[in-house]
Amino acid sequence: MPPRPLEPLAKKLMKGVIVAELLGVFGVYGLFHMMNNSQDFRNIMNKRFPSILEVYYKSNEWAGVYGIRERDHEVWSAKQE
Repeated sequence: MPPRPLEPLAKKLMKGVIVAELLGVFGVYGLFHMMNNSQDFRNIMNKRFPSILEVYYKSNEWAGVYGIRERDHEVWSAKQE
């Protein structure tokens, strides 16, 4: 039985979806890694995308890591004075 004409297209689309998902996962991990290692980057995220920074804080608090938000606010308010 010869393959249907849509099967190659479906395979290509599925591969594209998988690649897009992998890029998304690695991109989110890279963003988390940068926020986890750099307080200056978190300050930039606070100014540009505060909702993303809030998700970072919440995920750390959910994982049992507390105090990052408070330390950031202390340092940032000391820099403004």
